[in-house]
Amino acid sequence: MGGLLCRPTVRMGLALGLLLLGGCTPAARLVGAAPPELPLPRGFEMAFNQRAETSYRSPITHQLRPGDDLEALLLRAIRGAHRELLIAVQELSLPEVARAVVEKQRQGVRVQVILENTYSQPWSEEHELDLNAHQRLRQQQLRALADSNHDGVLSNGERERGDAVLILRRGNVPVIDDTADGSAGSGLMHHKFLIADRQVVVTGSANFTPSCIHGDPDDPSTRGNVNHLLRMESAALAGLFAAEFERMWGDGPMGTADSRFGLAKGEPGLQRVSVQGTDVDVLFAPHSPSDPRNGLLVLEQSLRRARQRVDLALFVFSAQNLADAFAHLHGLGVRIRLLADPGFANRSFSEVLDLLGVSLPDRTCGIEAGNKPWASAIDGVGTPRLARGDKLHHKFAVIDHRTVITGSFNWSPSAAHGNDETLLLIHSPEVAAHFEREFGRLWRGAELGITPRLERKRARMKRACGSGQLRQLPKPLPQMPSGR
Repeated sequence: MGGLLCRPTVRMGLALGLLLLGGCTPAARLVGAAPPELPLPRGFEMAFNQRAETSYRSPITHQLRPGDDLEALLLRAIRGAHRELLIAVQELSLPEVARAVVEKQRQGVRVQVILENTYSQPWSEEHELDLNAHQRLRQQQLRALADSNHDGVLSNGERERGDAVLILRRGNVPVIDDTADGSAGSGLMHHKFLIADRQVVVTGSANFTPSCIHGDPDDPSTRGNVNHLLRMESAALAGLFAAEFERMWGDGPMGTADSRFGLAKGEPGLQRVSVQGTDVDVLFAPHSPSDPRNGLLVLEQSLRRARQRVDLALFVFSAQNLADAFAHLHGLGVRIRLLADPGFANRSFSEVLDLLGVSLPDRTCGIEAGNKPWASAIDGVGTPRLARGDKLHHKFAVIDHRTVITGSFNWSPSAAHGNDETLLLIHSPEVAAHFEREFGRLWRGAELGITPRLERKRARMKRACGSGQLRQLPKPLPQMPSGR
């Protein structure tokens, strides 16, 4: 063995009887053993809820499942707060997270919570007949989560223990939503962040919900929408997030209508801070379409700097200027690999269709103005294979192995011009390697090109609409649920 000391480590949960290949050499490892953990820069931690190298026991099914426990990351950040806890998230429906927040309130920590107005009322107090189809499905799933004895009937105690917003209310946690400015709300209060002690920021693509993290409570075959969270420790970064929170909070509940959401916030442009030596650019949306600081232009400028490769995993991609930027990169020989959520990739407003050389009419047989399908389909575009009911909810790109774009920001006009959003550009090859590993996992087995599903839809719309060019319609700004 040449004096080499060989000490392979077998992680818990791996099958017994693994074979050691290649003898005891530096390259030898146990078949089935987890690969070495990727390094991270100082101040960073990240979690992907479907990655293959780790596992945790789901609090919903109580089964061991692959992935990182995003809820555990949230709970650790919340329980670590000693002075202040600020949370702005579209939806918070995890009861254990709500209880942890209430406990901080009881300990004297200053706690404030901002929610999207659609999700700011206790679900157990909503009548099914007042809800749309998406809201009824959500209520059904949260009822299943609260039904702790699985008898199909909710007791008063189960409702109280299982309704996160009700838990916050009964714990006297101050909560506002995006109607606190006296309006009907912004496009969406779509942020997903918390700030602990103005030192720690947790943010990413995941809402604080069971379906976004663990899987649908009423369907054990789901694994949760494909999501990630980042924990970053930096007073400078936390200061930017706290300023955004304060623009929205104003003087809080029962105060004057001085909260600001949507365009009323008057957002600054891209701001750069250092997270313990790593440069991070931060943009909070929205901005008007004429504002040169808006998120779609930031994304376009970032993409056009690519020289080698861009990998993207996107929930929604519906911005024409970004499709045009990809056409420019493709012409320069930059390799583009794009995976989009299967539920949105084939919609008429999806720019995925442009890259596939396809044009689809909408429900009224109209073709959007300015649509530019490519003359020939690119070979690196498709959709990942997911468990039925799950969504690809990431909103990230990796540029040239060194820059990561992420946040709550879908690549759409709605995100840039109507919603309250976070967009991050992290300049770190180490962070990029983690996102590239996640992309590689999704890429394996993905359906690329014009899939049978898209071909069937194209034939169906052809029968219904002919050419579909009955009239030119402006590009829509679809407001859609962000994936539970």
